[in-house]
Amino acid sequence: MLSNEKYKGDALLQKTYTVDYLTKKRLQNTGQIPRYYVEESHPAIIPKEMWEAVQLEMERRRAFAEKHGIVKVDYATVDNPFAGRVICGHCGSPYGRKVWNSTDERLRRIVWRCNKKYSVKGEKSCQNKHVDDKVLYQAFINTFNAIIKNKIIFTEKWHQNMDSEDYLLKYRAKQLIELVEDPKPITEFDLGLYFKIIEKQTVFEGERIIVSLLDGLEIECQIE
Repeated sequence: MLSNEKYKGDALLQKTYTVDYLTKKRLQNTGQIPRYYVEESHPAIIPKEMWEAVQLEMERRRAFAEKHGIVKVDYATVDNPFAGRVICGHCGSPYGRKVWNSTDERLRRIVWRCNKKYSVKGEKSCQNKHVDDKVLYQAFINTFNAIIKNKIIFTEKWHQNMDSEDYLLKYRAKQLIELVEDPKPITEFDLGLYFKIIEKQTVFEGERIIVSLLDGLEIECQIE
């Protein structure tokens, strides 16, 4: 549905063709006969710019997953918002969530560790350090508050992106400008804001985190 050109008012003709006129059997046209692309063949359901932005976003997610060896990037949940979004700054692999001392609730601790840390049993394949779950939450809070504090600098950059020929970059810029239009610092993690702003958090040696926004801007956070 998301890649159907009819939503933006265009039409691709002869996607299928008849192979048996008696049974009316049709098959997918993969080059057996010519296909014709017609622009503005009917009223659009959604703006063309939005449709094009969706195509770019799907490609961004595909490339992101392929680069970091992730099955998909949209399996994060309310209880696990960082799934597929925490990346090792040493080897580029995703971090996975681990529960330490789960049998004793008083000592229970959630950490994130590079998935290639022990890819070879008994040996450390990646030397990067783990990071506490609470640090990732705080990194986002600090990031959003840093954006608010430096609102003028960020909004100037986003306004420049509004003139880009990249539909996705323009959409992100508009979205981010609206999010900080009436800014208020946050003290607790906001799931909705996180999904609207953050692409990934890259951990370096357990000492710092580079938080990457969906428009490509990066903000560095020190781990205390």
